[in-house]
Amino acid sequence: MDQPKNIQQKSADANFILKGHIVYTPTPAELVCLPNHYLICQAGCVAGLMAELPQEVADLPFYDMGDQIILPGMSDLHVHAAQYAYRGLGMDLELLDWLNTYAFPEEEQFADLDYAARIYDLFAERVLHSTTTRLAAWGTIHAPAVELLMAALAERGLRGYVGKLNMDRHSSPGLTEKTADSIAATEAWIRRTQHRYPGIEPIITPRFIPSCTPTLLRNLGELAKRYQVKVQSHVSENLQEIAWVRELEPEAKSYSGAYDQYGLMGDPVPAIMAHMVHPSSHEWELMLQRDVTIAHCPASNMNVMSGLAPVKAFLDAGVQVGLGTDVAGGFSISMCRAITDAIQVSKIRAHLIATGRMETAGSQFAAVNNDRMS
Repeated sequence: MDQPKNIQQKSADANFILKGHIVYTPTPAELVCLPNHYLICQAGCVAGLMAELPQEVADLPFYDMGDQIILPGMSDLHVHAAQYAYRGLGMDLELLDWLNTYAFPEEEQFADLDYAARIYDLFAERVLHSTTTRLAAWGTIHAPAVELLMAALAERGLRGYVGKLNMDRHSSPGLTEKTADSIAATEAWIRRTQHRYPGIEPIITPRFIPSCTPTLLRNLGELAKRYQVKVQSHVSENLQEIAWVRELEPEAKSYSGAYDQYGLMGDPVPAIMAHMVHPSSHEWELMLQRDVTIAHCPASNMNVMSGLAPVKAFLDAGVQVGLGTDVAGGFSISMCRAITDAIQVSKIRAHLIATGRMETAGSQFAAVNNDRMS
């Protein structure tokens, strides 16, 4: 697959100056507002926020935004790009039934590269025109289609991670891989795509414990370590799902413990784990001991009736937390909507959570691929 022709042109636009009302959150408890300030961007990084423009950068391209607010780009830590076409459907179903009724049939269609190209191009274009600049996206099991998604995001200057899913049990026939084939295809895909698409990197993506055999999970952990590729998956989202994992992995101390025994829970490489709605005491220990970021997905947690994640407790304990739209369990790719949902859900627990920090940086992991534009 050829690299997009215009992908190298992005660096030419990485030096400029903006003027406007700058708002950002350096910590979860701090909101900084800088009226009529200059933002200086050099080599794709923010080089300074200043009330007066230094003479030495006065020759850079300048954009006066007037009374508009300038915010940091937002990070969507959990979004299923392959589910974009049916977002908002199936709100009457719980997670496992929703997967079988909507997610799996839709994802099977991505074996057709023409269909995949059309949906991924639409998805990437919509993300480009949203507040999201960095994301952790999910594709499907189909490696060639996943590369189309990586290319579509990269050529638009977006940054982040894209996952080829792994599933070798408890799925629809069209999405159930042979274990050896899943391992081989994933390694080949990693070797092909690491550092190929500027700003977009591969990420190991077992769908969840029920859809992956121990052999597959063990090998994915080995691949993550060998190639230093980060990991993303789902964890402790739904009570039925948790009970199922307990049956499948009886030796594990918890759902997260099952991932941990295969090297997929933030050690030896960082991991994004979506949901964590019902954490056990053992999972609390792992979240604090491992390099794990929880992707809080308030919309989908409500829509597929999973529950209310204890996000305020996570933040108070020092757990790394970011926000995810979780399309199509969530019905919108808008991170502004995710912020609103997180605030509304937190009020049910009588707490306001620090969403301003979560949706921009949120954690070390949430600063997806650093803040560089090039």
